[in-house]
Amino acid sequence: MDKNTHLSSFSQWLNQIDFKQLDETLGQTGGDKYVKKLTTKAYMTLFLYAHLQKEDSLRSISDCVLGEELQKATGLSSISASQLSRKNNSVDPQLLMTIFLDLVAKIKGKRAPKIDERLKVVDSTTIPLNAQRYPWAHFRKTKAGVKLHLRLVFMGKGQVFPEKAVLTSAQVNIRSQLDVLVDEKEAMYVFDRGYVDYQAFDRFSEEGMFFASRLKKNAVIHVLHDYKVPEKSSILSDQMILLGGVQNQTENAFRLIVAKDDQGKNIRIITNRFDLSATEISDVYRHRWAIELFFKWLKQHVRIRTFYGQSETAVQNQLLLALIHYSLFVLIQQKLETTRSVLQLTRWFKAVLWKSCEQWFRRIRFQMEKRKRVT
Repeated sequence: MDKNTHLSSFSQWLNQIDFKQLDETLGQTGGDKYVKKLTTKAYMTLFLYAHLQKEDSLRSISDCVLGEELQKATGLSSISASQLSRKNNSVDPQLLMTIFLDLVAKIKGKRAPKIDERLKVVDSTTIPLNAQRYPWAHFRKTKAGVKLHLRLVFMGKGQVFPEKAVLTSAQVNIRSQLDVLVDEKEAMYVFDRGYVDYQAFDRFSEEGMFFASRLKKNAVIHVLHDYKVPEKSSILSDQMILLGGVQNQTENAFRLIVAKDDQGKNIRIITNRFDLSATEISDVYRHRWAIELFFKWLKQHVRIRTFYGQSETAVQNQLLLALIHYSLFVLIQQKLETTRSVLQLTRWFKAVLWKSCEQWFRRIRFQMEKRKRVT
């Protein structure tokens, strides 16, 4: 495929990270100035490997270094759990955030036809933590946790990639992150009813940002106009409305569409798009389910249910490494122009981890050709 095909699959996967830029940044900040053994690059390599293999503790990660291939990849002959803990608590999360955003820029730079950068899905997930072990994340009497707020770009066929991430305590209201996650004009944002904010909706309309969201059943509306709905469709009503009562009514008119979902239940979709048909708006909102699949994948297939450290820094670093892990596979998807899921690519990847990356790529190409012959 290219001059790097002699690399192992693991090395090819990792080489999508700009380690040269990382070294330059560390040189400027002095991040690895007094480090003799576990450099930031070795730390990232080792912890990304741990995410991949779902290692459940620092001790198990330490034992992995006994393997000859991982020793070559990390430059380590051994490492203790206590050394891993110190490094995990000292790496600046902003450094990992920068690496994640650089990978996002590469994904968007590919300009693959299936990526629609204008369609973005916004949501958050709460990750529960033990209140006694993580007192800094306390938010209820006996509970602790953090929230991962994400903006994802829709890639087609139910696939998305994370474009922006914000980490907060679990007690932060998700509506407070709308200003951070909804900030690009002419983009179409899809989110759930937990984000409903009348003032924000007015601002989006005035600043040229489009959205589609569920509307709560008890929302007060004033109907301005009823549109004709297509016969024998899932659309039950289509109206131009004002949101809110006398004291908090919106300044702009919005569109309220009531439609049947795939389970036959009525859903109320509020939007500021009047140029699309009601059916198109309903279809756009259905893309939101893709983020549920993403969060499910993240929790089940990346090591975030068990954290490798108890500090806020350690938790942030693990979540950011999970996003980096996912982004690396999206880049492989783009490189080979495959519609195979990240989960499937991961399975094949683990089977040929230390073999030539060409074996991994050959497997993907073979399955692509096989699917073409069937269809």
